[in-house]
Amino acid sequence: MSPSRTTAYTSMLSQTAVYWDAPQPDGGGGYTFADAVEIACRWEDTSEMTRRADTGEETVASAVVYVNQDLTIGGFLYLGTLDDLDSGETVDPLTVAGAQEIMKLDKVPGRRAETFVREAWLANRRSG
Repeated sequence: MSPSRTTAYTSMLSQTAVYWDAPQPDGGGGYTFADAVEIACRWEDTSEMTRRADTGEETVASAVVYVNQDLTIGGFLYLGTLDDLDSGETVDPLTVAGAQEIMKLDKVPGRRAETFVREAWLANRRSG
């Protein structure tokens, strides 16, 4: 993207989300999440049929979120800031009402492939 297009894309990311990377095994049979971080985004609620990247199952996306950094399938996003959460919630998105699982990612290069448009497709968390 040209500098003006990069600036335009970055300026559209006027919202803040909290991001937790996908959980990792903790060595004791459980999983832990990395520390939550704030990222710039544009969050659009939706109700669109799509396929999960991890399982291939067809499901309804609850939101698509535009970001300017790579994310991970199985991670979680919450529309808000770290200040909106208490200390227990910052370590486990499964305790946060409104946190949604990243089920699919799209990364499309700009005209000159110098920057990318990244979309994270979210689903309400699965039970079990």
